[in-house]
Amino acid sequence: MVRDRTWRDRRERKGAGCLVRALLLIVALGLIAGGFAAFWTGSAPAVTVKSPLKGIGRKTPVQVRIDDPGRLEKVRVELVQGADVTPLAERVLTPRPAWAVWQKTEPLELTVQVGRDTVRGLRTGDATVRATAERAGALLRRPAPVVAEIKLPVRLAPPSLGVVSTQHYVAQGGSEVVVYRVGETAVRDGVRSADWWFPGFPMPGNDKGLRFALYAVPFDATDAAGVRLVAVDDVGNEASVAFVDRFFPKPVGKDTIQVSDAFLNRVVPEILGNSPEVPDQGSLLANYLKINGDLRRQNARTLREMGAKSTPRFLWNQAFLPMQNAAITAAFADRRTYVYQDKPVDQQVHLGFDMASVERDAIPSSNRGVVVLARYFGIYGNAVVVDHGYGLQSLYGHLSSIEVKEGQTVERGQTLGRSGQTGLAGGDHLHFTMMLQGLSVTPVEWWDGHWIQDRLVRKLGPALRLERGGQAPQAAAN
Repeated sequence: MVRDRTWRDRRERKGAGCLVRALLLIVALGLIAGGFAAFWTGSAPAVTVKSPLKGIGRKTPVQVRIDDPGRLEKVRVELVQGADVTPLAERVLTPRPAWAVWQKTEPLELTVQVGRDTVRGLRTGDATVRATAERAGALLRRPAPVVAEIKLPVRLAPPSLGVVSTQHYVAQGGSEVVVYRVGETAVRDGVRSADWWFPGFPMPGNDKGLRFALYAVPFDATDAAGVRLVAVDDVGNEASVAFVDRFFPKPVGKDTIQVSDAFLNRVVPEILGNSPEVPDQGSLLANYLKINGDLRRQNARTLREMGAKSTPRFLWNQAFLPMQNAAITAAFADRRTYVYQDKPVDQQVHLGFDMASVERDAIPSSNRGVVVLARYFGIYGNAVVVDHGYGLQSLYGHLSSIEVKEGQTVERGQTLGRSGQTGLAGGDHLHFTMMLQGLSVTPVEWWDGHWIQDRLVRKLGPALRLERGGQAPQAAAN
């Protein structure tokens, strides 16, 4: 009996000890949890501020990136210049619970535009773009915010820009040249004409600020209001000058093209077979409209890209040649309406001259240059493009055969191939056009030695000299 009581007493004391230890453990865990809740605020996020530009000008982008922003309440971006603080952006956030340490949040990225256009009172000197990330606090602790900043110089003056040449007379769809002087801070200069950009190039000689640009007025521009000489520095400050003295609008030609089933059966399968980028639309007419529209625009983009890669020197040395003994069957910039079964189905602009003589006639290069395209080329069928330098190129389309290769230097009058009716051609002929930076311009000016003398040579001087006799200009490379 005594032995049983002793065993029960020991067991009760042991149970009581376990209970005490359990209570102590609970209290300890509670203290730890309480301390965590009172003081733990989570890890600090990484904040970076950077800009792709080396200063602040007209509109400078500044990027702010915050890695693991889950415990943030607010992000502020400010511009600080002296005692002036200008708010640029603010983002209020909902922080995750401090105990949810396993939850990760995607980086937060903000881009602000800083410059003369966005900050009132901005002045020349230094300025700081500051990003402040305010962290969520605990019961008894408020952590310090995380601050990152970038210091940039403020430059508000655009590059100097002045027109040197005179008598800038240009026609709708035509070309011209301007000579100008630009300041040392310019990193990009040239002529902006509507949606087109014509870059500037250095004039020969030791004057580094003296430059020229061949430019054009698009065929669909009815005035020269959108033609301006432009210089931009590395922080986006822009100088802009109007310089066109006289503008000559050109009447719009109109033409109607009858689209027959026989024509569709001849041209559509050929073009689709040579243009894998064009998906089959399921019918001849639908395919034709896809070719006449989308493929035409795609070809235009390719020509624009080729123009941007033109050799920066004059490659030609005489006035440009038209196709000899040929009748002009379609003019430049005619607005064409395409009619199928007595119904208008499409409208496009014909950007070139159609010239025809005899079938498979020899097609001469209009001037000296380098072949940059010699292959089947969408709506133009078998085509050749010759680069004449400084963005000036000539295109020869619908050829039955090609007799030159890409990269080959050709001379004025050299045979490039034979006329034909490949691509969107209704019969044997040559589609010819001149292009400046990929923009089709009227070739008539370039066929005229007097126009070249008066409009180009007179302004470019040593950069472009006439041969003896005065009819053919000879170009000197820069």
